[in-house]
Amino acid sequence: MDLFSAYGDNLLPYDGEVNYYGRLLTNPDDHLTSLLVKIPWKNDQVFVNGELRSTKRKVAWYGDHTYSYTYSGVTRQALSWTTELLELKQLVENKLAYRFNSCLLNLYNDGSEAMAWHSDDEASLGKNTTIASLTLGAERKFMFKHKTSRVTTSVLLEQGSLLVMKGATQSHWLHSLPPSTKTLRPRINLTFRTIIE
Repeated sequence: MDLFSAYGDNLLPYDGEVNYYGRLLTNPDDHLTSLLVKIPWKNDQVFVNGELRSTKRKVAWYGDHTYSYTYSGVTRQALSWTTELLELKQLVENKLAYRFNSCLLNLYNDGSEAMAWHSDDEASLGKNTTIASLTLGAERKFMFKHKTSRVTTSVLLEQGSLLVMKGATQSHWLHSLPPSTKTLRPRINLTFRTIIE
């Protein structure tokens, strides 16, 4: 089932809350071009069957402090905010009236680079965490699947748009970014988070 409800409405039928606010930025291409050049991107690393592997997708991790963040068995240390990232964080915080202290940036060079089903349920994020996702570049389909009922839903993330996952979403739902043969442009996804200190 595809949901393209009114902006801000809950996209999930139960057991969580996901709000899509549509386009937040007026100049997303400027930010895309800038971040592609200025961010020290590194291939993400994950453990698969006990073996450390690099992914095509690249990441960068920023925060108020040198926060450690561990997922997929690998620990990353946060870099200090850049001026541009702080401006984007402030824009998102003003829209949501909510404060974040960190951001995981993901770079997908084209539609062949994707993200498998997972939940952002690491202990360092706490229970019922709020994650705000800002999209720059290519539009991509974003999917949700309930962990028990297996019900799925999806939304098309537009260039410059904001999506927020909160409440019990990470406890009950998986999310993914499926591959797309039609997507040739890069996409940067800024996921603003709050590390529990």
